[in-house]
Amino acid sequence: MSLTGLTVMAHAESASQDVVPVTVKTTSAQSQAKGFIDGQSLSGSTRNWYAHERAARAALWKYRKSDGTTHDTHSRNNWVQGTILNYTSGFTEGTVGFSTEVAAYNAIALERGRAAVAGPNNRTLTHSDGDVIGQWSKLGLANVKARISNTTLTAGRQSIDTPVIAYIGNRALPSSFEGVSLHSEEFDNLSFDAGTFDRVSTRTEQGTSKFRSEYGSSAQEADHVNIAGLNYQPLKSLKTSVYVSNVEDLWNQYYFGATHSLGDNAVLGLTTGLNYYKTKDEGKSKLGDIDNDTYSLSFGLTHQAHTLTFSYQQVDGNEYFDYLHDTNAIFLANSLLSDFNGPNEKSLQINYALNMAQFGVPGLKFSLYNARGWGIDGTHYRGNGYDVRNMNGENHYEWGFGTSYAVQSGALKDTSIRATYTAHRASKNQADGSLDEFRVVTTIPFNIL
Repeated sequence: MSLTGLTVMAHAESASQDVVPVTVKTTSAQSQAKGFIDGQSLSGSTRNWYAHERAARAALWKYRKSDGTTHDTHSRNNWVQGTILNYTSGFTEGTVGFSTEVAAYNAIALERGRAAVAGPNNRTLTHSDGDVIGQWSKLGLANVKARISNTTLTAGRQSIDTPVIAYIGNRALPSSFEGVSLHSEEFDNLSFDAGTFDRVSTRTEQGTSKFRSEYGSSAQEADHVNIAGLNYQPLKSLKTSVYVSNVEDLWNQYYFGATHSLGDNAVLGLTTGLNYYKTKDEGKSKLGDIDNDTYSLSFGLTHQAHTLTFSYQQVDGNEYFDYLHDTNAIFLANSLLSDFNGPNEKSLQINYALNMAQFGVPGLKFSLYNARGWGIDGTHYRGNGYDVRNMNGENHYEWGFGTSYAVQSGALKDTSIRATYTAHRASKNQADGSLDEFRVVTTIPFNIL
């Protein structure tokens, strides 16, 4: 160890392991309300989203010509410009404050060739025959809020982010949900969530639809999704979450997550992450019997600009680990291009990340990863909701690298651009197939008032 290293270690501040007592907040967000007009804002963003995919082996996609004939294709190109204009009022003054939020979403298809887009898909909106819809709009958000102290009730179309229902924003436009939710932050280190939802506004859909699962039969839908959960920070270095959801007639799902920090990143920091889901069929069991335990465990070592992370994930169940379609409710370490969530699947990921801020270029980051999944076995599945019985010893691997840059100042502050290349290779009956994808996403935020 160099003398310089000894000096850094001597002055390093390790992550505090002190207990954080549960105390009521001394400040109230509602008491600081500026009024409906004075607190209003009008802002938004525009995102240029491009992805080129190439099948590495057999053709993975189809497209339909104008004469009605269907053809296989080894490539798929989607290029969409998505724009969000968001108006949020301030909260009215008084013991109970009221506010409203409305966001208009617009998408323009920059690639409109049937053969190129290979629709329908969840990237570019098309008609059922694959003919691209060149431009479309909708209300992505439309809700009213009521607030007392630090507790807010939201009714209408909204965005929510929890381990059991979460918006997904990895396309030109994000998804959102219709329902009623409650978020409470009356304590310094303890918050609560509850909600009930009956529709999802998907990433590439003008209307709304009922909830269905990501991996199960698309014919089986749920009329309601009910959630509840809490986030608790018992130590300055430890954050935990507990959530439960009821997807009517499909499943009950229970989640526990924890993140712990140790050491100091200037010398050596360790971040440990644990995520666990328990899923059981519920009500009419439209997807058949479900009895699934899935968890991931990650260890991230950070030294200044460098982070090396090892992640292990395991599915204990004869069906997929499943979550709601068009949501990001999969808080697992190895959810990548593939979710590595096949029946009885085990997976391991190694990830390296470099933050160039340490070298005088803040906002510039690089990442490189490799993940492998094995032991996929659906031969013991006895239900009727998942197509897994032909999976016997399936395996796959995935690797990728990417770079991102966020503008730090000036008129384009917070503008970001990210480019990624991903390669996925699969055995014969693994569901994701063998493909390469190159993706470039540029997001420009703006404020009007």
